[in-house]
Amino acid sequence: MQPFQYRGRELFAEDVSLLNLARRYGTPLYVYSHQALRSRYQALKKAFASARPLICYSMKANSSLGFIRALVRQGAGVDIVSGGELKKALRAGVPASKIVYASVGKTPQEIRAALRAKIYSFNVESIGELEQIHQVAKSLRLRQRVALRLNPEVDPHTHHFISTGRKQDKFGMHAKQVLRILSDAKRYPHLAITGLHIHIGSQITTAGPFQTAIRKALRVIEQARRKGARIDALNIGGGFGIVYRDEKPKSAARLAKAILPLLRRKKL
Repeated sequence: MQPFQYRGRELFAEDVSLLNLARRYGTPLYVYSHQALRSRYQALKKAFASARPLICYSMKANSSLGFIRALVRQGAGVDIVSGGELKKALRAGVPASKIVYASVGKTPQEIRAALRAKIYSFNVESIGELEQIHQVAKSLRLRQRVALRLNPEVDPHTHHFISTGRKQDKFGMHAKQVLRILSDAKRYPHLAITGLHIHIGSQITTAGPFQTAIRKALRVIEQARRKGARIDALNIGGGFGIVYRDEKPKSAARLAKAILPLLRRKKL
């Protein structure tokens, strides 16, 4: 059943009249389908089950407490980009062990709060950020897991304003810099640099760009492992396309079929 559908000229959400909701709660009013949310998450979870992934919802898309709680009940983690989102995630009941902290502008205060909360991992955008997280972790006498964001130099074939993994894009680090950091990881005793992260853009409707980016990330992991690095996780980011009008994105199952064989070969 479609979660939103018209009956005559009246729009319903899961058999509930939106007109009646508007009368009861007033407007403007945002209405979400719990059924749709649950089914989308479960489809992704089922498709990638063999990899035993931590599936993190990006809170910047919708940080409603009710929305987040619905996903947490399904077993999801969250991807956050600010101290405010950290507070909301914890308030919504997200286990700190399922929180990944992304973003390009983390402040020392935000880093400190996340460290004290004992989040799962930081995604690190630059050497400067790595140094900053290390210094804050050192001051707290903690050791924190981090993943280095690799710019895989891949064109995701989406709008250029939402492309984030091309060579000219400002996000992440290039392979040589990532490998230099990993070969010198002993400089950061308060960090466990055990992950690699990629994110190539948004509204990507084919599997090809993801496959290319993952292959490049896996080559970097292989090189790093030969030098003694202990990389045990690859965060493949998000950006899977959705239907706005006539787009035809891959289903979760078809996307997993294209991606999982690549990860199995490298034991990730």
